Amino acid sequence: ETLCEKPLIDKTRYRLKNENHVWEIDVFSGDNEGLSVAEIELSDKDEYFERPDWLGQEVSDDARYYNVCLVKHPFKDWS
Repeated sequence: ETLCEKPLIDKTRYRLKNENHVWEIDVFSGDNEGLSVAEIELSDKDEYFERPDWLGQEVSDDARYYNVCLVKHPFKDWS
């Protein structure tokens, strides 16, 4: 109750091994219900990886998806 600033972001993180990589998949709830974000750590920006069928669009450079932005402008308010 006293360790985190409010508002909080509600999400569940899953880890999924695919080929030689591990994806971290955040499934949001609360004000960001309906949003899921997948992230993979690569050793180099040009490193090849197999794109899973379930993977959506690339959003790495879209600040709306950063946690700090999701607190101020939650997914429920996007149009």
